[in-house]
Amino acid sequence: MSRDISYPDLLGANNFLRNLSDTTYWLCITRTVQQSKLFPMNPYMLLSYLNSFYRTPTLLREIDAVMPAEELGDRAREASFKVDTVNAAWGVPTFYLLGREMLMNWGLLAPQDAADDVVDVLDFSRRFNLAYHRNDGHLTNKEFGDRSQLLPERTLQVMEADLHGVNPGDRLHEATVKLLAQLSQYAFLAHCECRVGINNSGPYNFGGSRQMIMRDFFDLTEGDYPWLDGIATTLPVNNISIPIVFKDTNFHLMDDWASFEAEPSYSANNIVAVGMYTSDALTDGYQQVGMENADTLADTMESYREILAEATADLWKRIATWSREQMIDAGALVYSSVAKDFAHMAGVYRQSDWLELDDRAQRFKPLMNDEYAANFLGEMVGMLSLPHQKGSEYQMARYSGLNQNMITGIPYDILDDRARYADTVGDRSAFSGHSSLPEKNGLWTTSAGRITLEEYNAKVRGFTPSLQAAPYRHLDEEWVKRSHGTPLADELYRLTQRGSRNLEGRGSGLLRADLG
Repeated sequence: MSRDISYPDLLGANNFLRNLSDTTYWLCITRTVQQSKLFPMNPYMLLSYLNSFYRTPTLLREIDAVMPAEELGDRAREASFKVDTVNAAWGVPTFYLLGREMLMNWGLLAPQDAADDVVDVLDFSRRFNLAYHRNDGHLTNKEFGDRSQLLPERTLQVMEADLHGVNPGDRLHEATVKLLAQLSQYAFLAHCECRVGINNSGPYNFGGSRQMIMRDFFDLTEGDYPWLDGIATTLPVNNISIPIVFKDTNFHLMDDWASFEAEPSYSANNIVAVGMYTSDALTDGYQQVGMENADTLADTMESYREILAEATADLWKRIATWSREQMIDAGALVYSSVAKDFAHMAGVYRQSDWLELDDRAQRFKPLMNDEYAANFLGEMVGMLSLPHQKGSEYQMARYSGLNQNMITGIPYDILDDRARYADTVGDRSAFSGHSSLPEKNGLWTTSAGRITLEEYNAKVRGFTPSLQAAPYRHLDEEWVKRSHGTPLADELYRLTQRGSRNLEGRGSGLLRADLG
């Protein structure tokens, strides 16, 4: 039975689709393009899009039935989760839609086909984005002028009060710079040399020509990826968030790939304060890591860097034994599983849902040689030269000025004639898949320790973060502006201030001058 798609539903879906199409084209032609000498990135990207097309609609519907997209957005906004700008806000709908484009180009799909799936994926993603970006009131970073100001005042006040000051050459400054370098190197390798394990957000005004950005690194040890079994097992956390305050640096661009630009350019010599946190589906907001004093933080950062340096070498050795097919499969699974942490947050994660390649996508693997994949991907997302991407000769696209769009809309004629088209690619009964990689055998690293998947799901289902419960969930920044100093506002702020060295119990109504 087909979904009841209304004219307003379709208008909204096509509007968000065009937003994604324009933004993705701008990203592809203006941002740094990563290439790998190790992984066949173009083949694995194309394969990931197909896998996303066949699996994402069903998985998002199942998650949405347990925890609605807007609630996921509210939870993700309160801390750092891998359902972030590059993964969930942009990647989930875009990878799905690019898989659809591929099949349309090959003549295997009409733009009216799978309309239920397209509308559902876009609706879920739009609701998540609006809740995730609630504090800045936008749908995407691009819509906000390439900014990503997700965190509320109460969280930023705690960070400003608790971060440790640094100067170039001191121990904590050096430990920060070296850990960031090691995290970046390791996260790229663990994610098959792509950027989805790293997120950046901000900037936030810290006064006195200072700005803070948040740098997040995800899936650092045993968890969902089978190739990380036995890797970095002495690292006690799976995710690390490092807020960094810069002086005399304006971060004027923070795009939907979570890359940034600054004037003057990013320089470690301008770092004046740092901290370190972790969070996951079982934490009540951010948890401080080694923040008791500057020496303890430096000790912790140095220890983590040593662990990750060894883990990087261990992982290189493991990947060096892989076949080309295993490299393609691993990369495709990293990309196509960008929505997997939604399942973790809802307590419904299944390894086979996210870490196997659907047999319907596997059929196309013989096409994925380096030459074909590079040329096809370049035509689809760069030159926009696939025949079905052309519009009328009167059209001028937003950034290119050409009569071409990367992503094809849903024709409105389906409102009058749906019988000619397939409504969906199918539900869970159509799932069948495998990969060439070894099966997952390790545990999952969480804030509750290293536990089995069954334990992880059960703990998540029994947990509700304090700020997501009544009466706090809908107390936004506009409410605080008019209600600070009230008993309820003080309760709200004190929840975030728990564990703070300098602000615990202080409540609402604080200004920057009160934070010292």
